[in-house]
Amino acid sequence: MLTFNPVQEWIARLDRRTYAVLVGVLLGVVGGAAGLLIVVAEPLLAFGAVLGLMAGLFIITNIQAALYGMIAVLALIPFGTFPIKIGFTPTLLDGAMGAFLLVYLLQWVRGQRRSFQTTPAHFFILIYMGWLILTFVLGLRYAPPTSTDLRGFVETLLSIGLVFILVDFLRDPPALRRLVIAIMAFVGLQALLTLVLYALPNDLAENILVRLSPLGYPDGGVIRYIEDNRDLAERAIGTWVDPNALGGVLAIASTIVAPQVFATKPVFRYRWLTILIFGILALALFLTYSRASLLAFGAGVLVIGALRYRKFLLLMAAALVIVLVLPQTQPLVERFVDAFTVQDLATQMRIGEYTDSFRLISRYPVFGVGFTGTPDIDLYTDVASMYLIMANQIGVTGVAIFAVAMLSVFVYGLTAWRRVKHNPELVAIFLGYHAALVAALANAVADLYFFRLDFHASITLFWSVVALALASARLARVEHESTVAKMRTQL
Repeated sequence: MLTFNPVQEWIARLDRRTYAVLVGVLLGVVGGAAGLLIVVAEPLLAFGAVLGLMAGLFIITNIQAALYGMIAVLALIPFGTFPIKIGFTPTLLDGAMGAFLLVYLLQWVRGQRRSFQTTPAHFFILIYMGWLILTFVLGLRYAPPTSTDLRGFVETLLSIGLVFILVDFLRDPPALRRLVIAIMAFVGLQALLTLVLYALPNDLAENILVRLSPLGYPDGGVIRYIEDNRDLAERAIGTWVDPNALGGVLAIASTIVAPQVFATKPVFRYRWLTILIFGILALALFLTYSRASLLAFGAGVLVIGALRYRKFLLLMAAALVIVLVLPQTQPLVERFVDAFTVQDLATQMRIGEYTDSFRLISRYPVFGVGFTGTPDIDLYTDVASMYLIMANQIGVTGVAIFAVAMLSVFVYGLTAWRRVKHNPELVAIFLGYHAALVAALANAVADLYFFRLDFHASITLFWSVVALALASARLARVEHESTVAKMRTQL
């Protein structure tokens, strides 16, 4: 029997004339608002607002669309804000995450979800969240929180909370496959945009990027160079603006896509398309000149090659030879040589930061100094390493809890590996998500974006990868148990 919601029943009672008038009024309001935006702002902003409204109306009725919308914002315009203020300026990522969480909660309210799916690793992640809250409160002794501190901390907790929600939401292999496709599509589009902006003349590229200033982006000085020296090579930034942050995204996405290149059953029917997207991602990653991200990508691919697809080990060796030989790649080779010999300014500054960080840790080893400030004028918390900034702010104890939580994710994945490695539908997806987490953790050795509160997009990306690794492991176990049960039934 067909059922109608109250809105559908109300519409059904309207005669055609009244219905037409209401539709006309609605179109007039939308058209008038769009026209007003064109007058007071820019046509591009007006078009984006109308498109965003249409997308928003669809998203609140479809949880899959809400999830893909969140991935799209995360990949394409991570630091964008709404051109309005409601006591604070909400970001587009806040809106996208809020829409996804709202639709997810409504499914529980409507009874569409009746059991909550978890893994053993969730227990340790919950302890880690509790420690973050404790250290934040203890850190208030040293400095009062600003509205930015409070907002960043709450956003971080929500991003970690995605681990619980995504694992519960992703309950079947097709959902995981569709998510890989969404990541390939949106991050691939970001990589393509990155290459286009990199190829354009600098003045034109900057003029395009500053058009995003009404959405909270910088209004000048966007183009980046190695060591911020215009005499050195330009660094790719895309719409992430920061080349190191973009490098982290591309390293993670490239690692997720990598197993699909040799998969028996890739998510895309046409393998050439997978190879093309992988190539675009890898090239954009190379042009960021982010040494930490390139090494992280190498670590992820090494895991993939060692566990399953040995061909990647040969490709890595060939790529290394090409990079060492080609004249076009010599600036990158020189950057690595300078880093390992501590010759460049960036590495020297990092060494100084690491020294100061160890000094802070020696004074406040257990709880750190929190997130709002330091008790001593000669100390600061920002340092180009996620693990050191964590130790600064949440103490060595917090780093240990985080390490245990990450270890629990890999242990859970390891118990699922022997079940999934014979499943052609899941093995490449499972391996891509876990190798991507390896890449993210390796990237974090020399970059801080996955923990610093003002990089909400990077934090969300990191914990989304944790969630995808856990979800793929849980589904691998479920699929194996289902297969075994069927075999027993047939016997």
